[in-house]
Amino acid sequence: MNFKLFLITHGLIYLLFAIVLFVIPSEIWPLYGVEINDKYSLFLSQHTSIFLGGISAICFLMRNTKDHQSKRDLLKSLMITNALGVLITTYASITGIFVTLGWSDPIFFAVLTALAMVQLKMTTSHKSE
Repeated sequence: MNFKLFLITHGLIYLLFAIVLFVIPSEIWPLYGVEINDKYSLFLSQHTSIFLGGISAICFLMRNTKDHQSKRDLLKSLMITNALGVLITTYASITGIFVTLGWSDPIFFAVLTALAMVQLKMTTSHKSE
């Protein structure tokens, strides 16, 4: 996958989650075993959409960059972000915060981390564009 397509795909994934967690958090979180039971937990879910939407915007806006150092730094940042997702969602799954679909989150973030690593290798070897 080339750099531009990778960022568009990555951005769309994050945009989808930003919208879903903002618009219908009370329907989505219970699938993971997390209950939205007051206005504060509802707000925290919607607040999370800020950062998911921000990652999406960064991906979309950087998709046409030609600077190889910027590409590498962006991919490293996405790898770190997704690796943190692996750690935090694994913790939530192990401690019983996430149940039912909760196991899918660490896998999801691990796949995104791996894809970013592959893309970084391609970009470092100047094969992508």
